[in-house]
Amino acid sequence: MEHVDREALEEGLEEIRRSPRESGTVELIVRRPLEEEREVLDEAELDPEQGVVGDRWHAGGTGKRERQLTLMNARAAALIAQTRERWPLAGDQLYVDLDLSGAHLPPGTRLEVGSAVVEVTPEPHTGCGKFSRRFGVDALKFVNSQSGRELNARGINARIVTAGTVRTGDVIRKTAT
Repeated sequence: MEHVDREALEEGLEEIRRSPRESGTVELIVRRPLEEEREVLDEAELDPEQGVVGDRWHAGGTGKRERQLTLMNARAAALIAQTRERWPLAGDQLYVDLDLSGAHLPPGTRLEVGSAVVEVTPEPHTGCGKFSRRFGVDALKFVNSQSGRELNARGINARIVTAGTVRTGDVIRKTAT
């Protein structure tokens, strides 16, 4: 599959900026049981100790809680990956239709997602060599550009505060606190 060029990615910024701010939806849930493996799920259990239950984040006890859960904007994923079947290649666990920009969701912001509560962490979520191989150098430059970083086009890191179940189609929103 051909990668999206930088010009087309830049043209897609406005669509990402139109993401809902008050509440959005969980569009896709992915578990990574092993390196380079992805399982698309209808529902997942989020646990403060294990992360996404069955995900490799917890394997060997080496996972950092600041990177326990990753969320990617579904509109950004659609732009970069081109087809929904390729979204899981990004390596995130939750793909959500919600404004993930730093101005809207600064570190410390808590989100209700399904019956769980997660907290945005300050740990940056940037593209890596794997991301570049899967989606192209232009996609890596795009997510790490000033606009890409402001929108958190590559996604955000979070930690799980309250255990719960999340399902595709669930609402995701800031908590009242």
